[in-house]
Amino acid sequence: MTKLKFIFLALLSVSLWTGETTAQVLDPSEAPLDGVYSKSKNNANRKPIPYVKLREADVMWLKRTWRIVDMEEKMNQVFYYPKKPTQGRKNFVQIIMDAIMEEGSLQPYAASVDGTENDMFQVPMTPEEVGEVFVYKSTFADIDEQGNTIDTEVENEIPLSEITKFKIKEEVFFDNERSVLEFRILGIAPIVPKIDADGEVEGYQEEFWIYFPEARFVFAENEVFNRQNDVHRMTYDDLFWKRMFASRVVKESNVYDRKLEDYLSPMDALLEAEEIERTIFNFEHDLWSF
Repeated sequence: MTKLKFIFLALLSVSLWTGETTAQVLDPSEAPLDGVYSKSKNNANRKPIPYVKLREADVMWLKRTWRIVDMEEKMNQVFYYPKKPTQGRKNFVQIIMDAIMEEGSLQPYAASVDGTENDMFQVPMTPEEVGEVFVYKSTFADIDEQGNTIDTEVENEIPLSEITKFKIKEEVFFDNERSVLEFRILGIAPIVPKIDADGEVEGYQEEFWIYFPEARFVFAENEVFNRQNDVHRMTYDDLFWKRMFASRVVKESNVYDRKLEDYLSPMDALLEAEEIERTIFNFEHDLWSF
């Protein structure tokens, strides 16, 4: 009897272990409904709202600016979370990387040419080149068979969760035909940490750009968390269209082509960024002052 009990327990443990390793995820059509209603199957095929055609003669005033979006700020946390895909949602950087590395639906462009910053979408990058951006080499002391200390070099991958900021290049202009002040984003660049051989972060910089008008088709197909209403499913394209994010101006078009930090202290750069925002606001306000 004892022997039979042992065999039974052994078979039970094997079946449980096998069940854990061979578990299959049910197809959404076969799994129980996770919610009170079925989501539309057309959500993944949504298209962005097309821009209004703009003529050069209609642009009365224009200013180009560059902004930094910190995804850890409270208003911008919808870009950063979820860290892992869940409930049909992915974070902003994950969407960009999947579109580049797996789907091939986004074309990245180099952020520098011959050591000089370049954000004009002139040098296309391959997915392999983008993948190398997230790999860094580090060294550690090891001991060989003879007891000698040697330096061993290994490759490490920067997790996407380490990317907490991205840069926006955009133009704000006044359309004289429609009498509106409008923002249009031209490009987005994730800001990647630069890690030295000791594994320490030595700085941050944009490594590649994506052309926003092309990326809108990708962003329009991906949902973003809506804090106010779960049934009102917004997309990342909606988020940019409605300007529902916080940002800080780090550069405006100027004769020297320099950033605010190149000639101002951190505090003065912050004040100057606020002044640029105020200038844009006042321009529109003054047009309608009687």
